[in-house]
Amino acid sequence: MPTPRRSFLKTTAAAGAAASLTAAASPAATKRAAKQDFIRVGVIGCGGRGSGAVGDAINAAQAAGTTPVKLVAMADVFEDHLSNKHNQLSKQFGDQVDVPEGSRFIGFDGYRGVLEQDLDYVIIATPPGFRPIHFAAAVEKGLHIFCEKPVATDAPGIRKFLAAVEESKKKKLKVGVGLQRHHQNSYLAVADQIRDGAIGDIIAMKVYWNSGGVWDPRKSREQVSGEMEYQMRNWYYYCWLCGDQICEQHIHNLDVGNWWAGIKANGSEPVFPTVARGMGGREVRTAAKYGNIFDHTACQFEYADGTQMISEGRHQPGVWNSVSETAHGSKGTLTTQGRTRIYTNEKQDDGSFKENIEWAYRGRGDRSPYVQEHMDLQAAMREGSDYNEGTYGAMSTMTAILGRMACYSGKEITMEDALNNGRQLFPYDQALTWESEPPVLPGEDGFYEVPTPGVTNVLS
Repeated sequence: MPTPRRSFLKTTAAAGAAASLTAAASPAATKRAAKQDFIRVGVIGCGGRGSGAVGDAINAAQAAGTTPVKLVAMADVFEDHLSNKHNQLSKQFGDQVDVPEGSRFIGFDGYRGVLEQDLDYVIIATPPGFRPIHFAAAVEKGLHIFCEKPVATDAPGIRKFLAAVEESKKKKLKVGVGLQRHHQNSYLAVADQIRDGAIGDIIAMKVYWNSGGVWDPRKSREQVSGEMEYQMRNWYYYCWLCGDQICEQHIHNLDVGNWWAGIKANGSEPVFPTVARGMGGREVRTAAKYGNIFDHTACQFEYADGTQMISEGRHQPGVWNSVSETAHGSKGTLTTQGRTRIYTNEKQDDGSFKENIEWAYRGRGDRSPYVQEHMDLQAAMREGSDYNEGTYGAMSTMTAILGRMACYSGKEITMEDALNNGRQLFPYDQALTWESEPPVLPGEDGFYEVPTPGVTNVLS
């Protein structure tokens, strides 16, 4: 795992930054003169995360005091998404958004139009099922990439993504993945504490993304042209598009567990579970409009050295919620729940335990990790440093997919079997149109088939 705060904080003057950027950049970028006065960025996927990432990229360059970023190309399957976000970003950032009509692309193949533009890097923020295709195409074009997480929704997509990562390394492209905790000061400080032995050997971990849920379906059937548009408008609720809550959100916590397990195993590089067992289902979000995903999952992941990671993900309002990670070590406990701290428990005379805080993170005014991850990517582009988050981004995604497969099936599943034999959900070999039939369809009652533990087969 790169240590971006240590490696890439060197400030470069704008003129020098522009020259070194062009020297280290992609074939498309090298067409321009070395004295360019801005970094050209395109975005594929103009939802909330796509527009947010554009803002983060622009703010990152401003915070670093280096070559400014300019948005020059956009793509989305929906014209209203693109126009709304273009207007919003233009009002917010003025002339740093310079996307004429001819550089705005609509439809399932709109991403190709963005990749044909003269760019320094591209932001990929489409629904997760599309990301392996878009990432591979960007690598083929020789562009630096920021790809949101998760990077796929099924094992075949992970294999496609990993193959493209290897090509990106051969081309010396810079790849960022939106697992921003790796760029967050509090988590970097926690990693140092684990590395320095503050909690001893990690024995077990607990990771949670338990929340009240995300946005309800945005469009009814009466407001769309057909089933494909209905599912695309409400993409979060279809596993082929989003990967379920364990992939779309809980991946962050699973990724932290992999990071910490890697520190225990080798000091730096994340490691990944070898097996998972799980359970889950739909208890609250049971209406037809909630598609075919679960509203709760619970997993036990096991690493090669026997370390256990207990995982919970939930979309249920009015219950105990937590988005956090905890590591129990031989010398103490580290947690990000509430105040990030290390503590030991001291038994009292009455049999109760008192929490003694041994260390606490005391950062104040930290920069947003969403901005920091773009600062680190841009710094690597300027300096020509090795920078590629693709492998651990893919394998943390695969960790989430492994957990989902264990929950959907109710079976114990190994990472090897899941990665090599996991069922395909996304139609990679099909040119999608609005008339295409989605991979899942509702029954006559409007409900979609929901996985049944003990019955559903998740392996091919």
